[in-house]
Amino acid sequence: MSPVTIRRFLFCKESGSPAAARAGRFATGHGEVLTPAFMPVGTQGTVKAITPAQLRDIAPQVVLGNTYHLGLRPGDALVARLGGLHRFMGWDGPILTDSGGFQVFSLASLRRMSEEGVTFKSHLDGSPQFLSPERSLEIQRNLGSDICMALDECPPGRMERPGLEASMARTTRWLARSRAVPLQPHQGLFAINQGGTHLDLRRRHLDEALSLDAHTPFQGFAVGGLSVGEPKEAMNAVLTEFVRELPEDRPRYLMGVGTPEDLLFGIEQGVDLFDCVLPSREARHGRILTSRGKLNLKNARHREADLPLDPACSCYTCRTFSRAYLHHLFRCGELLGFTLNTIHNLSYTVGLTRAARQALLENRFPAFAQDARAGWMTEEP
Repeated sequence: MSPVTIRRFLFCKESGSPAAARAGRFATGHGEVLTPAFMPVGTQGTVKAITPAQLRDIAPQVVLGNTYHLGLRPGDALVARLGGLHRFMGWDGPILTDSGGFQVFSLASLRRMSEEGVTFKSHLDGSPQFLSPERSLEIQRNLGSDICMALDECPPGRMERPGLEASMARTTRWLARSRAVPLQPHQGLFAINQGGTHLDLRRRHLDEALSLDAHTPFQGFAVGGLSVGEPKEAMNAVLTEFVRELPEDRPRYLMGVGTPEDLLFGIEQGVDLFDCVLPSREARHGRILTSRGKLNLKNARHREADLPLDPACSCYTCRTFSRAYLHHLFRCGELLGFTLNTIHNLSYTVGLTRAARQALLENRFPAFAQDARAGWMTEEP
């Protein structure tokens, strides 16, 4: 494992387009992060279906872990005793841990909210599990991730405005409480912005975070509470108007968004970091992301197809195996199929943000975006 060093996550902009899109970099205790970047999700301390060695070949900038799930099983104290999450999962690059705020949304039927925090009914054994802003940061401190997220209340996308305002105010109070929790020297804390699809609430919440930021700066800012049930047009309208208002000298992170179309749109608005389970989840269902759109391996027409998933892709799967073989694995339910599909989908998604970065550095991003969209508009590959 590489030695842990103390870093400030000051964002350095290297290049950008005439619009808001930008390429940059920031340093963490486990390495430099080049943006824009897609971050694969490793909920339980593993990116599903692939090994750390395979993940290193894909070369993502950051990998995610889940505070709620890892705190519940195997437990953050155990991970700390065994040397931290990097050593535990065999990954020596940067790690971001979420706060448990998304579980406030996704496990709504199993939780009870209060000003103090959230009491969950464990999805494993039904036992009560309490998560407060302080406890969330304690778990993340024990895990030893590089980027820690403050606990927020993630409301559903169609929540009415009065409920949304109350939820947002609680997130601000929780953010203030999070500042009191000491972290390890290499760790940085990101604030999460809420406010639904209401621009005035988004701006109000940002002002509240910046008032706390004036005392001890946050290392980055995340946009949460999108892609949680609101219309796509409403999400895009928020991103178009709001992302560029986040501080320019810190990383900007759009949470839980990961379709190729959404990644490209987010980059155009000035987003630096993305995460989503979509590429690996789609892979396990035989749905493949390619430069010419989505391919469904279940279709019988792939049974004898002696060509790669994506001729434009150089990942291990596309270099080595035919669609016919991958179709066969999927039809048989073979675990190797999950692995090979995941390698490709993550390679494509990580590669898309890597290629967007290169296009920004070479001042050809608008043409790159136009070509990518034209490819997706073709018939199914």
